[in-house]
Amino acid sequence: MSETTVTVESAATETSSCCGSCGTDAGAAPAAESARTSVFQVKGMTCGHCVTSVTAELKKLDGVEDVAVDLATGKVTVGSTRPLADSEVAAAIDEAGYDLVGRVEG
Repeated sequence: MSETTVTVESAATETSSCCGSCGTDAGAAPAAESARTSVFQVKGMTCGHCVTSVTAELKKLDGVEDVAVDLATGKVTVGSTRPLADSEVAAAIDEAGYDLVGRVEG
């Protein structure tokens, strides 16, 4: 299981003569896409094969970057670049052969 750490650095200038009033604001950096973390409760996982199957199916979803499964609790943590709909997560987990109980509110 791997963990992903995302570091976002902001653009800063030591000195800037631009006030930004002309719209060129030299100190502005483009907004980075935010990482999102969602936790789901999954029923039916009992072994490493279960973990592998759930992880593989979830990683097929657009925007999913990281999946961590806690087999003991059945909690699946998903890191993504966009919000994930419960229906698409449920479909992926169903495809792996397990049941989505629901989203765990944090």
